[in-house]
Amino acid sequence: MATDETIFDHLKKEIPVDEESLLLNPDSSVGLVIVDVVNGFCTVGSGNMAPTKPNEQISKMVEESAMLAREFCDRNWPVFAFLDSHHPDVPEIPYPPHCIIGTQEAELVPALQWLESETCATLMRKDCINGFVGSMEKDGSNKFVDWVKEKQIKVIVVVGICTDICVFDFVATVLSARNHSVLPPLEDVIVYSRGCATYDLPLHVAKDIKGAQAHPQEMMHHVGLYMAKGRGAKVVSQVSFDP
Repeated sequence: MATDETIFDHLKKEIPVDEESLLLNPDSSVGLVIVDVVNGFCTVGSGNMAPTKPNEQISKMVEESAMLAREFCDRNWPVFAFLDSHHPDVPEIPYPPHCIIGTQEAELVPALQWLESETCATLMRKDCINGFVGSMEKDGSNKFVDWVKEKQIKVIVVVGICTDICVFDFVATVLSARNHSVLPPLEDVIVYSRGCATYDLPLHVAKDIKGAQAHPQEMMHHVGLYMAKGRGAKVVSQVSFDP
């Protein structure tokens, strides 16, 4: 029987994600989008969807997201951060209750809490998987669309969690909106792979949880990146700044 590592290596050969590098400068007209880097998904023991023990992929994602956020804010470039925030009486099937509004689960991780006082940062609480949908207001406007137009953003760099769920759903919808001229002047959507992560739920654990599906972390992270690229995103493994 093939080992899990052999299966994953085979998957990467069959559906490769050729990653690029990205150089940003003041003429890039770029904005950073941070998806759900909150305690309920990233901080050990912080809820039903949080890691139960330190997780290397998630820790690296938090580190890279915080690094990029600091670089953007130091240059006074726009940042848009989604915070998953749910009402306790509105379930998000098929997931268990998580990131309940008013709790620490729905707050930015400690490494990003400083964003709350940054004038370049826009924070958006969302109560659904897809941040684009979660940005819709009762008057029909869309806070994310308005941000892109107001800041005249041509490129967004996307980081966050989960690569194959909230990040992918947001990226796919934004690309579709761009293709239909809903998001001028946006041109490019870039997913920074090292700044993304997903959760780990091995098969032997999932089979004992009613309604749960196995979710191997490394494999689903790769699939999320592959699907995003297939929708038209650019996937990069390195982001640098032209001083």
